[in-house]
Amino acid sequence: MPPDASHALPARIDAVIFDLDGTLIDSEPDLRAGLNKLLAEMDRRPVVRDEVVMMVGDGVPKLVERALGATGGVPDGGLDAAVARFLGFYEGAAADLTEPFPGAGEILRDLKAAGAKLGICTNKPEAPTREILASFGFDAHVDAVVGGDTLGDVRKPDPRHLAAVLERLGVAADGAVMVGDNANDVATARGLGVPAVAVSFGYSRGPVAALEADHVIDRFDELWAVLAGLA
Repeated sequence: MPPDASHALPARIDAVIFDLDGTLIDSEPDLRAGLNKLLAEMDRRPVVRDEVVMMVGDGVPKLVERALGATGGVPDGGLDAAVARFLGFYEGAAADLTEPFPGAGEILRDLKAAGAKLGICTNKPEAPTREILASFGFDAHVDAVVGGDTLGDVRKPDPRHLAAVLERLGVAADGAVMVGDNANDVATARGLGVPAVAVSFGYSRGPVAALEADHVIDRFDELWAVLAGLA
């Protein structure tokens, strides 16, 4: 079925790049489950959703470090061992409790049908990112994935992270738009001169207006009007 007539891709827009956690998906339940398995092994209290939402966005090592800091500190064994243990719990189960935000699948499908190249720029490791994309069928629409470990230590807010996605897509920065939910996404886009769109329903850690994105959307179907306005 062809996309709605109002869902036309402006001529200057070649690609739309999405963050994953807090943007396309509500991944917090699976992240919390993995963290709480780790914490239970260490005889620590569990973390709750409000805490985890504030911990997400800077990659797995920082997520684990924050969870440990909130429950007693990094153990003598060091952070690396705890990160590896968390990944043992999380990978292979990254889509068990996770759900796409409303309209996420539809916007990917319709943007792709309209001719956009689609990329994922996430600080989540690449393996669980691809696991989640495949679980929801998003991989059928996505052309490039660069995770938080794909480039070694290079990850958002470093603009080289987004630049690597664009390179894989074969798209220049002036033909791209970045959609995310937190300060890292906006800063990464700013670093390349790419328009930044923030979703209001993600893990912004504060008022979404404070991100100072170029545009804020409450629903994915609002992205079409934003793209038209950027043309």
